[in-house]
Amino acid sequence: MTMRGARALLAATLLIALSACQAAEAVAPEALSRAVGVAPVTPYPVGVRTLDLTRGPNRPLPTTVWYPADGRPGEQRIRRDARPAAGRFPIVLFSHGLASSPQHFTPLLTRWAAAGFVIAAPAYPFTHARAADFQRWDVRNQPGDAEFVIQDVIRRDTLRGDPFKGRLDVGHVAAAGHSAGGFTTAGLFIEGHDPRLRAGVVIAGGGLPGTFAGPEASLLFVHGGADPVVAPYVAKAAYDRVPWPKAFVTLAGQGHGEYLTPGQRGFPEANNTITDFLRWTLYGDASARARLPIDATLAGVSTITGKI
Repeated sequence: MTMRGARALLAATLLIALSACQAAEAVAPEALSRAVGVAPVTPYPVGVRTLDLTRGPNRPLPTTVWYPADGRPGEQRIRRDARPAAGRFPIVLFSHGLASSPQHFTPLLTRWAAAGFVIAAPAYPFTHARAADFQRWDVRNQPGDAEFVIQDVIRRDTLRGDPFKGRLDVGHVAAAGHSAGGFTTAGLFIEGHDPRLRAGVVIAGGGLPGTFAGPEASLLFVHGGADPVVAPYVAKAAYDRVPWPKAFVTLAGQGHGEYLTPGQRGFPEANNTITDFLRWTLYGDASARARLPIDATLAGVSTITGKI
């Protein structure tokens, strides 16, 4: 199937599937000396910038980007337009759910940025929290939006004058998303997808016919065991169709995403598992891969099945 055909199939089937879902040098020394296959250990300071992107005249995609910044390791303050840290960092595209926003996930996404990832999170034009014309079914167009944002961020690695010039590991990209953003994430993994898209994290979401095809990519599913919005069987059905390395994390008794909020039950397990999954798939860090069963397993809280 061609990429265009796969996109058409995705658009046609999403209506059914979603019906169930209402750079400076003052950096930590390891950034310059880190061995290949070893992800950062010391948290970076975090910078944030906004990209004023538009995919055509009617699809504005303002994109918040959190990234490793220069400064004192472990610094807690998020600095707007701070200079990126020295080194090259993998890219993670994050997709929000219906009537949500990138900012809703700031405590989670800034942790990923501090761990050594550039997180690009667009506000989708018709499904974000402040959309003037909210259209839930526009989710069918969001995989194309997400792909557009990924390609825009990638080009900045060679764009003269851009702060990200020479700071992006453009060969290692992942996508993650929550709820409708999880379906959006799945929609990126179709026949003909960019082979630089190495990994995906589907949180409280599912897949669609035509997805999980093309170049191999590792997939991680994270789901509440009592999710009342996207039932666990929806995610498990998608998981079963993935032909690549995969794992499924279940948060016992959890709903639609409270485990993504710091301080809530299940947050350490969900966050640590996702972070180490990204360290493994994007940095090739074998020690992070070995930690995954430990990260995701706590009696009465979380379990993991599958093999990455």
